[in-house]
Amino acid sequence: MKCVVLAAGEGKRMHPLTYTQPKVMLPVANKPILEWNMLHAKQAGIKEFIFVVGYRYDAVRNYFKEGEQWNVQINYVNQGKPQGTGHAVHMVEPFVDDFIVLCGDTIFGTKDIQNILQKKQSIGICTVPNPSEYGVVETKDGTLIQIHEKTKRFFSDEINAGIYHFDKTIFNSLALVQRSVRGEYELTDAINDQTKQKSFQAIQIKGWSDVVYPWDLLDANREMFKNIDFKRDGEVEDGAVLKGDVKVGTGARILTGSYIEGPVIIGENSKIGPNCYIRPYTCIGDHCHVGNACEVKDSVIMHHSNVPHQNYVGDSIIGSYCNLGAGTKIANLRLDKHSIKVYINGKVVDTMRRKLGVLMGDNVQTGINAQINVGSIIGNGSYIGPGALCSGSFAPHSRIY
Repeated sequence: MKCVVLAAGEGKRMHPLTYTQPKVMLPVANKPILEWNMLHAKQAGIKEFIFVVGYRYDAVRNYFKEGEQWNVQINYVNQGKPQGTGHAVHMVEPFVDDFIVLCGDTIFGTKDIQNILQKKQSIGICTVPNPSEYGVVETKDGTLIQIHEKTKRFFSDEINAGIYHFDKTIFNSLALVQRSVRGEYELTDAINDQTKQKSFQAIQIKGWSDVVYPWDLLDANREMFKNIDFKRDGEVEDGAVLKGDVKVGTGARILTGSYIEGPVIIGENSKIGPNCYIRPYTCIGDHCHVGNACEVKDSVIMHHSNVPHQNYVGDSIIGSYCNLGAGTKIANLRLDKHSIKVYINGKVVDTMRRKLGVLMGDNVQTGINAQINVGSIIGNGSYIGPGALCSGSFAPHSRIY
């Protein structure tokens, strides 16, 4: 049995984080989304993978190589110009027979993958509060009738979860698929064709973490904390306080005066403290520094980033290789306490979150006493000058004074 993982997309709704890396490589609990799926599929019994790559594919290949580190076999198919999920699956026809497909930017649980493996001609479905973001499924007695893509009539809150078990006949249906209104070849059109010919089982998915917008990483982070082994391999100095589940990576140093309330993950070779406060559900990457008089709460700080001097970071995503100047403060709560709206890709989106700080791309630098307002989006390579107020959405390589 082979597992085909669709990992070619950019993930435009994940800007600014995906300007510099594919969506599947964004970290959740310090592992790329794609790694979680590979590990869970391996636990379900799969040893052979095909990654369909495209956008910034070198990031995937350089990280996973041929899979030896995880004792699995990984082969790659380059989709080239993105032409939809149907096109992506069609490209693996010469290499598969009976196989499963995972959408690589959604994390699936081991048990759910096992259930799909056991049921030929099956699709995973999931109940969600916001079906408008997905394809709504129509089922009867556990059998799929049809997938309704981006329908305006929400007769159900059950959606296509993005995990499938196919046999070779799916390629007959894919050969018939025409471009959709989006100009793409849709896998769901082929599945709808299959349902006219044979029974397609709908299997309820339970361990499912989807990441649509950048702030969804915060929720996925919380969910994946349940699967972490909170070992303390690094150095914890006398005078540091670690309460609850705190993972300390190899080579990390927790200095005197640091106060950490778990669950928290500290990556390898990171330096924490002295005299800082890290609050629950924070994930700090490898080679990071959180320094004196800083407070970090419910945030993701990616590899090689620094929050070193008198900073506050709450409910935020900080990309890789960022540096916050002394006194930089990030607001995470509106004065009127209403949910926070963001301006992303030319559209205002209600995050439905009461607290949200900044969504910061890679290689962003701030000057001393910079201020960042709630729900701000800062593109990669941007500079925020000393004492500047940053509020709203900023393109990559912006200069804010």
